[in-house]
Amino acid sequence: MEYNKYIKDMAAGDEVEGFYVLKGAWPKVTSGGKPFLNAALSDRTGSIDAKVWDYAGPIGTADEGKVVKIRGTVSEFRGALQITVERLRLAEDRDPVVASDLVPVAPIDPEETMAAIKDLVASIADPDYRAVCETMLARHWEALKRIPAAKSVHHGFLSGLLMHTANMLRLADFLAGQYGDIVDRSLLLAGTLLHDSGKEAEFTFSQLGLVTAYSVKGQLLGHLVMGAQEAGEVAKELGIPEEKSVLLQHLILSHHGEPEFGAAVKPICAESELLSLIDMVDSRMEIYRETLDSLQDGEVSGRVFALDKRVYRHG
Repeated sequence: MEYNKYIKDMAAGDEVEGFYVLKGAWPKVTSGGKPFLNAALSDRTGSIDAKVWDYAGPIGTADEGKVVKIRGTVSEFRGALQITVERLRLAEDRDPVVASDLVPVAPIDPEETMAAIKDLVASIADPDYRAVCETMLARHWEALKRIPAAKSVHHGFLSGLLMHTANMLRLADFLAGQYGDIVDRSLLLAGTLLHDSGKEAEFTFSQLGLVTAYSVKGQLLGHLVMGAQEAGEVAKELGIPEEKSVLLQHLILSHHGEPEFGAAVKPICAESELLSLIDMVDSRMEIYRETLDSLQDGEVSGRVFALDKRVYRHG
C-alpha cells in the first residue's frame, strides 16, 4: 500500500491510499440496476478516472472540488489507468492534507514576496498614493498572499495573484525609471498594486483555494469596477484629492487595454497605458511558461487559446 502516491507515478497493480481532489463525480447505475460512482481524482501531477462500485453516496456531484480520502487499486482499462476505489470519504479538518501536494502553487516564497511588495509600497514618494496603497494592502493582505489570479488562462494556482502582482510591480518600478520624464512613478506603482484588488470578491473558491466560479458580483460588476470602487472609497475616507482618486480609478478601470479585452475605459494617460502593457506582458509570459512546461524540446504545441497561436519550445 502506497500512501499519497502522485498520480503521475501510478502504475497498474499499485495499491494506493491517500488524499486527492474530487475533480468530477457522476453517480450512475449499472445495467443490473446497481448504483456506482464514476469519478475523476486529481493532484498537482495529473488526474485519473476512478470507479466506486455498489455505491449510492453520500459523496456525489455536489462534492466536486473537495478533498477525499480513498483506498483502492490501480488497473488499466482501454489503455488508460483507473482506480477501483474500495473506501471513500471526505477529508476532515484533522486530516493531514497538504494543499501543495494536491493543487499547483506559485514557484515563489509568499512571505518573502509580500515583504518585497511592502517595501515597494513604502518607496512610493507621493504620500496620498502611498496611504491608499497601505490601506488597501492591509485589507487584502491574506487574500493577496494566497488566491489565484484567475480560474484559468494565467497564474491560476495558489499565490498566483501574488506572483503576478509582484512581477508587475518590479516591471513598473523599472519602467518608471526608464520613462521618468513622462510617468509619475507613485501613480504607476499604486495602480499596479491595486489593479486586480477586486479579484478577491470576483471569484468563489474551492476547499483548497482554487477558483471554482465567478461570484454574482463578479459576473454583474467584474474586478475592474469593484477594485476602482473600493479604491475610490478608501481615497475618500483618507481625504485624498479627487483628481488623484480619479486617476487611480482610471488605471484600474483601463488596465485591460481595450474594451474587447474587458477594459471599462481605454487608457488615456501615460501611466494607464504603461500599466495595461505591463499586465499584458506578465500574463502572456506566464501563458508561455505554462505551455512550455508541457512541451519537449523541438515540439510545437496545439493552438493555445489565450495566445491565439501555437507555441514552439526550442532547445
